[in-house]
Amino acid sequence: MTAASPEPGRAPLTTLPGVGAQTAQRLASRGLATLQDLWLHLPRQYEDRTRLTPIRDLRPGVPAQVEGVVEAAERGFRGRPVLRVALGDASGATLLLRFFHFRAAQVAQFAPGARLRAYGTPRPGQHGLEIVHPSYRALGGAEAALEEQLEPVYPQIEGVGPVLLRKLIARALERLPGDDALELLPPALRGDVPSLRAALLYVHRPPPDADLAALSAGTHPAQQRLAIEELLAHHLSLRRQRIALQRHAAPAFGGAGALAARLEASLPFALTAAQRRVFAQVRDDLRQPRPMLRLVQGDVGSGKTVVAALAATLAVESGAQAALMAPTELLAEQHFASLQGWLRPLGVETAWLAGKVSGKARARALEAIADGSAQVVVGTHALMQEGVAFRRLGLAIVDEQHRFGVHQRLALRDKGGDGGLLPHQLVMTATPIPRTLAMSAYADLDVSAIDELPPGRTPVRTVALGAHRRPELVDRIRAACAGGRQAYWVCTLIDDSDEVVAQAAQSTYEQLQAALPGVRVGLVHGRMKAAEKQAVMRAFKDGALGLLVATTVIEVGVDVPNASLMVVENAERLGLAQLHQLRGRVGRGASASSCVLLYQPPLSRLARERLATMRETNDGFVIAERDLALRGPGELLGTRQTGIASFRVADLVRDAALLPQVHALAERLQADAPGVADRLVERWIGGASRYAAA
Repeated sequence: MTAASPEPGRAPLTTLPGVGAQTAQRLASRGLATLQDLWLHLPRQYEDRTRLTPIRDLRPGVPAQVEGVVEAAERGFRGRPVLRVALGDASGATLLLRFFHFRAAQVAQFAPGARLRAYGTPRPGQHGLEIVHPSYRALGGAEAALEEQLEPVYPQIEGVGPVLLRKLIARALERLPGDDALELLPPALRGDVPSLRAALLYVHRPPPDADLAALSAGTHPAQQRLAIEELLAHHLSLRRQRIALQRHAAPAFGGAGALAARLEASLPFALTAAQRRVFAQVRDDLRQPRPMLRLVQGDVGSGKTVVAALAATLAVESGAQAALMAPTELLAEQHFASLQGWLRPLGVETAWLAGKVSGKARARALEAIADGSAQVVVGTHALMQEGVAFRRLGLAIVDEQHRFGVHQRLALRDKGGDGGLLPHQLVMTATPIPRTLAMSAYADLDVSAIDELPPGRTPVRTVALGAHRRPELVDRIRAACAGGRQAYWVCTLIDDSDEVVAQAAQSTYEQLQAALPGVRVGLVHGRMKAAEKQAVMRAFKDGALGLLVATTVIEVGVDVPNASLMVVENAERLGLAQLHQLRGRVGRGASASSCVLLYQPPLSRLARERLATMRETNDGFVIAERDLALRGPGELLGTRQTGIASFRVADLVRDAALLPQVHALAERLQADAPGVADRLVERWIGGASRYAAA
């Protein structure tokens, strides 16, 4: 297998007739700069203008093309201008065309007797079927030929009309080279799928008898051919970063693990089998002289911090430092309290560094980190600031990694650099990532799952109630607090908004204070100063507050075992992962716990499915799979932060079955034709590859 001549699709779009500087700029704003970009700018749907449907045979909701004579046209101004055109044909039926945006010149085209051809989706109206804003053209007297192929409808680009975009793509396709210049997959590896050229031409210009249902679903063989190549390029890009990382050296922690054994023996609980399994995987990684890059995912409360502490002892035993970075001060402080409690009795020195640590305390912490006397350092993104220098950072632990950008993770990794050695990286998340997504999105990490909860955790009972049941909930909170327990009330906005029907935290706090005179109520939201927020959270943790009204800032990491009731207001506005994270704040003690999802009817289908999932299962991995199916990977992972480039053709949910084939192809290409692999990555990802999971 050899690499072919330079890529033919690299020519800039300004080489196409009709693309001046302004149009080129507008296209570039959507990432379209070369011929190849236009080849890969695929239709989002198709219109069948290859045939005419008699008006009598139209069906509501089924797009169709009709041809007829204008019987009448009238303009009305009830509230806003409207133009209604009655169109009749030989079938004896009449169709109403309705326009809300029109110019005077257009009205003249609809003189009675004018012949029109119109395309759109009929829907029931007051006087039979109507089409709102059809696409149409006046035919004049001559017979007009029908289209020979399905008409592609492309994603809109501001400032570039659909007709011009279709023309430009057609011109770009005229420059599509032959298979020998375009094809990168060798025939032996391609199997029976079409060539790239054939697939592109089919997807842009499907014949009249094409399977529209398959094309709409993205499952047509031509689309699958493109999806295979795109998934392959992404996988190769991530694997290469992994290989590049593995070329660096890292400190090998080959000690006997005596400190880890002492820590385990001192814990007031026994490790679960899942924790033991994951720690064994981490220990094996840390014994290697190359950097570990492992993602540990585990549900809320599964005990990831203990595994992180055990890993840190292996670094300390070998004379290196370990750092744990968390996204919020509250979560970092909680980790610090846990690690200090476990490690200090073993003679391990821990240090704490966050934005609020200042003056002499900060100077002391920085000195201890620099001279190595602080063996385990816990903090927020403050750990990555310029003034922080480690003596010998051997292990970087990042909690809730989806909340950190790629660059932040890199900055912590670069704090190592001791004699050219990179630190090992352990990434933790309580947002379980479905296996299909982990295989693709995190192909550069090894993935471990802590998939069982410690014994004694009580399952949380979840119910969904309409907002009119609020008074009952207030009574339940009164009873829970009178019984010595605590509760959360989570709101999804800080201030009242006219646009969104949502109870804001501020007004809810005031209402609940008035309704619960015997209960101490606290309020915490994202706009409060960090010190205020911390003080309220600490008061709640210490039991001084009975009820905490909060926005979703409490989603991650707050551990109050005495809290047994969670109310989430406007639950229909949150995603499954976020709802599951919030629910994880209760059920952390021995008391039976409940999570009440309050919603504003009517519910959308998506919201109904989400609330039903929450009622059916407490398993974060099941929830993650459902979330992926409902929302798709980009939203689930937070594409911008994780740096996972969005896909043009592929869909990780729909195309999961292609992944084993893609992975096998990647191994073959990487081994036998690295030049071809380079060109594949360049074709589909280009410069974006450097951002993919660092």
